[in-house]
Amino acid sequence: MALTLPVHPDPLADRLHSGGLLTELAHGLGGPFHYLLPHRFDANLAAFHAALADAGVRGRVYYAKKANKAGVFTERCAALGAGVDVASLGELRAALGQGVRGEDLVVTGPSKSPELLRVAARQGALIAVDALDELDRVLTPPRTRPPRVLLRVHPPSQPDSRFGLDEEDLEAALRDCAEAGDRIRMEGFSFHLSGYDPQQRTDLAGELVERCVKARARGLRADRISIGGGFAVDYVPAGPWTDFLDRQNPGDYHGGKTFTKNDFYPYHSPVAGADALAAVLSGRPAGRHASLAELLRQAGVTLLIEPGRALLDRAGSSVFTVQGVKDREGYGIVTVDGTSLSLSEQWFASEYLPDPQLIPAHAPVPVPARASARPAAPEPYRACVGGASCLDSDLLTWRKITFPVRPRVGDLIVYPNTAGYQMDSNESPFHELPLPPKVVIDHPDDTPRPRWRLDR
Repeated sequence: MALTLPVHPDPLADRLHSGGLLTELAHGLGGPFHYLLPHRFDANLAAFHAALADAGVRGRVYYAKKANKAGVFTERCAALGAGVDVASLGELRAALGQGVRGEDLVVTGPSKSPELLRVAARQGALIAVDALDELDRVLTPPRTRPPRVLLRVHPPSQPDSRFGLDEEDLEAALRDCAEAGDRIRMEGFSFHLSGYDPQQRTDLAGELVERCVKARARGLRADRISIGGGFAVDYVPAGPWTDFLDRQNPGDYHGGKTFTKNDFYPYHSPVAGADALAAVLSGRPAGRHASLAELLRQAGVTLLIEPGRALLDRAGSSVFTVQGVKDREGYGIVTVDGTSLSLSEQWFASEYLPDPQLIPAHAPVPVPARASARPAAPEPYRACVGGASCLDSDLLTWRKITFPVRPRVGDLIVYPNTAGYQMDSNESPFHELPLPPKVVIDHPDDTPRPRWRLDR
């Protein structure tokens, strides 16, 4: 029995995929493309705001811009009063150009360039300071306005993390901030955690609330903490995910490629998105007798979060056209008109696992049968999906996907839910192939025929 990983039902996606719009776009654009659904982003953002409100917590949501380069999502932040998390001068300039105010930006990332620090301070952005020499660079030049900073704390639960200030450096940073007086606004603390464990975030957030209280005794403002992102996305149902992890083996992949369970993103998560934030807030930090939400309220501390993937859940998909199909023993190799650089999970030596959907350009060809009988129904066809480059490793999907019929030249293959970190994190015009354009589909639920435009 073939392994399948169908995504959760999505009637809107079904309507888009069956209505002919994607086929027309593929023809008109002449190559692969990504489509974006900004109204889904709006709904995800509203869910995070609701989780904060339900917990009675003062908070801000900053969209992690690195999750997708499209301008439309940053524009939605500007329209809806959300902040944006940037980590480079290019991202900062883009966010400003897309209507986000400087004071609504938080600047993260390690060892920020002097140019990034200069522009961030001038625009009133909140800067997450990751090291003592970075704090020196923030403090050294004369500023027209005091820079706003958070001190990023090294996470004790992840001692190998390269991010954050350890206890000794943190003490030195607090001393420097206190001595700087009005030359700096030390507004609190932040952390970066890998993984998706809500309790780890609850525990470390509880420590940061305490640090805020102690920092105030030194004359510092310290009235907010940032817990970053790490809110999982639930791509597929629990049953297929468990079945896949239990049964997958090298025979399921082209070339006998081997993956372990730990190589994959957790495509099923029982607590995901805004529900994961609710779990963080309702959890009780280790050694405390109150929930994190209660601790935040008691201390008057504002919670900042920086979701990326979770704000982009079901907000976009990637579309490729079949260029050729070749048969191998027991399976086939489908080649499409793009490359694996547009499915960035390959960047992590992993695999994007949710099943892609085949959209035939023509009616399936029936399988010939005996002259006296009706033609047999088309048979399922197992195939991996390769890119159009000359690299043997350029596979969008190493797994042998079970398509309902043998794909044909001109058919479309749609990879679902790729807006978060997949569609453009490491795209490249390799072979002089153009980057797939992004198509914005506005309010598809409100019109008989969806309207589209190119992302700016």
